[in-house]
Amino acid sequence: MSGTSASGVVVSPRRSASTPSSALDSKAPDAAPSSTAHRGRGRKIRHIGLDTLTADQLEQALSLTGIASVQNRFNLLDRSSDAVLRVCEAHGLAFLPWFPLADGALTGEAGAALTGVADRHGATRGQIALAWLLHRSPVLCPTPGTGSPVHLTENMGAREVRLSAEDMSLLEGLASPRRTRPA
Repeated sequence: MSGTSASGVVVSPRRSASTPSSALDSKAPDAAPSSTAHRGRGRKIRHIGLDTLTADQLEQALSLTGIASVQNRFNLLDRSSDAVLRVCEAHGLAFLPWFPLADGALTGEAGAALTGVADRHGATRGQIALAWLLHRSPVLCPTPGTGSPVHLTENMGAREVRLSAEDMSLLEGLASPRRTRPA
């Protein structure tokens, strides 16, 4: 690619779920970038990632251009993007759940259930929440924030946790019904 630089992955700005589908129209000024969007500047986009969209919006974007990844809220307590996850699985797209640890909301009844599973595995609640994501789908790629090497090591420990079918069933039951609606 002499004289041309390429961006690895470009992620579109976060939009609300109520963003009209016309926002994905290739003629709209804020449209998702296509692989040729930056040619005039001597740049190409190698991969596109989208953020905060519905399953219908993702299907529409896929009809316009190739998509590499999606980043939507998804965790033990909030599975409102389940339909988006299913589209990602069907198309082999990476799904990067934001707030994978539910932003500290893993307390109360959910926290007690999580603590029981964590105790059985000699793990932390955060490791179990991350392990659940890793067990839930092969396209889920959690990216939890970390503030120290110790926290990074703890998060990486989730890869070693092997949840049983009983654990998964218990953890699947933690989401509130209003947070499991189709996206």
